Amino acid sequence: MALARGLRCCQRVLAWVPVVIITLVVLWSYYAYVCELCLVTLTNPVEQVAYLIVFHVIFVLFVWTYWKSVFTLPLQPDKKFHMSYADKERYENEERPEVQRQILVEIARKLPVYTRTGNGAIRFCDRCQLIKPDRCHHCSVCAMCVLKMDHHCPWVNNCVGFSNYKFFLLFLMYSLLYCMYIAATVFKYVIKYWTDELTNGRSKFHVLFLLFVAVMFFLSLMFLFGYHCWLVSRNRSTLEAFSAPVFQNGPDKNGFNLGFVKNLQQVFGEEKKLWLLPVVSSKGDGHSFPMRTLCEAQNPLLANEEHWGDDGLDEENHGYHEGSSLAIEMET
Repeated sequence: MALARGLRCCQRVLAWVPVVIITLVVLWSYYAYVCELCLVTLTNPVEQVAYLIVFHVIFVLFVWTYWKSVFTLPLQPDKKFHMSYADKERYENEERPEVQRQILVEIARKLPVYTRTGNGAIRFCDRCQLIKPDRCHHCSVCAMCVLKMDHHCPWVNNCVGFSNYKFFLLFLMYSLLYCMYIAATVFKYVIKYWTDELTNGRSKFHVLFLLFVAVMFFLSLMFLFGYHCWLVSRNRSTLEAFSAPVFQNGPDKNGFNLGFVKNLQQVFGEEKKLWLLPVVSSKGDGHSFPMRTLCEAQNPLLANEEHWGDDGLDEENHGYHEGSSLAIEMET
């Protein structure tokens, strides 16, 4: 018992290593750019001031978005998605699968649940003892169900989901801008050091290595940011890109695709002035999402034809197919 607790403690500590590495690299880049380039290498005061002002604006946005990505806690499903004590006891004491199935159906009837598992089962997490909201998944690293989970990122030591996906995207964008700005402004002085036009040995090392690190991170982040831009344009998460969400009529990778503009609004909100700032502006509460068609908004679990959709989804013509078979599958 003590050994297992010690291993978990070590795992938590080691999980912060990538964050510490990123922090050290950023701190060094700040020193190298501000001190070794702007204060030592540059001789034109106007150029120094211009470089420093633009650099610090980008730097603040970059650090701010990274901080929000790391320390914004993932959102978990509301209590209404958890089994009550009575339902849990009744479910665990029941040995007949068909009765267990009926218990889950009764619970799901009260919830805005529209998606299923791959075999048409109710999306139930046996670890958290809850019926999963749409787009919610269990993270084995965080040991919890996360609303609109995208992936667990070791570089922020956090689960990227509904609560911080906007911050993560902005972090990628400002990281690219940070690297691009450093590379663009440093390049001229790298050439001067390379041709021995400038001779300061200590600054030469910092400036040359600064360009190398900036270009290396820019190239790696460019592909990751491009991939997430594509996901946002389709209103998909990373998990949904690999495994399409399943609706009443089967899997549909475009089930939540509302069109380019509305897809952007799902992540960044409707107020465009807040799009580039790491503040909360995403639409919804992470428990339910508008779907592409009326047919996909139909809830196969609601026998009383009660619906929770919005954005034009009304309660008419939402029939329940009593013949649809539902299996119970414990998802983790």
